[in-house]
Amino acid sequence: MFQKTTSTAVANDLSTTPPAAPAERGVLRRLLKRKLAACGLMIIAVIVSAAIFAPWIAPYNPDEQFFDGLTLEGAPLAPNAKFLLGTDLVGRDLLSRLIFGAQTSLIIGVIANGVAVLIGSAVGITAGYFRNWVSGALMRFTDLMMAFPALLLAIVLAAIFRPSLLIVAMVIAMVNWVQMSRVVYTEVRSLASRDFIEAERALGAGTLRILTRHILPHLAPTIVVYATLGIATTVLLEATLSFLGIGVQPPTATWGNIIFENQTYFTSAPWLVFIPGLAIILLALAFNLVGDAMRDILDPTQQGHH
Repeated sequence: MFQKTTSTAVANDLSTTPPAAPAERGVLRRLLKRKLAACGLMIIAVIVSAAIFAPWIAPYNPDEQFFDGLTLEGAPLAPNAKFLLGTDLVGRDLLSRLIFGAQTSLIIGVIANGVAVLIGSAVGITAGYFRNWVSGALMRFTDLMMAFPALLLAIVLAAIFRPSLLIVAMVIAMVNWVQMSRVVYTEVRSLASRDFIEAERALGAGTLRILTRHILPHLAPTIVVYATLGIATTVLLEATLSFLGIGVQPPTATWGNIIFENQTYFTSAPWLVFIPGLAIILLALAFNLVGDAMRDILDPTQQGHH
């Protein structure tokens, strides 16, 4: 009787104390106190705002070819008063295509990363909590997927299916979920063997209650951090596929296919490659800065170290 009462008290105490309480209070405020993270947030805010309001802030239609958008020799125009970032190889405004390209790249990044996080989390939780043949099969399949180079697998999948915005997003998700599943699997394996989980089982708590009340709240910081970092990887992979010509197809603008279309003018019109390349680097860097800061803030082992 004494043991049961003690177990009940321990389980209730642990279940009523939110495990991720530090992560739930003042995360944004603490992020803004870090100069690099604040800089990353500012870059993300500018790019996301540009993507959302692209139809209103872009100076021209991104697909419009201007008669005065090329030189007399048929070469792209350098940045000037009318075309602030110059024109591309067919006389379209580069600034307008960059703004609309941000929209496409971010949509793919959010969709692909969201699907990858959902799949990876589901596989990791299932394999980590249920220690049976299903767990073994899921992790061996994960190991098999990790054995293939991500870019090569993405190229193969993109070549099989007809590239479109949704297909490219799904292809990227199919190669990016494995890292998330491994991280979640390790966390769940550790949590499932903790005393408060054993106490809940002893008291007759069901699997659903344990997962929703104890496992998921502890996993939330890890998932949030890796989801943030994953957007940078997703944007880079989308740009790579578009550069190789197997991503979203023109005339739809993405930062990767802007570089792909204009690579022949790399020496004579370098801004056509450098400017979209710089946009890709800035966005990836911004998400990495924010993700690293969030990892420090939400990781209990890092509390008080900054």
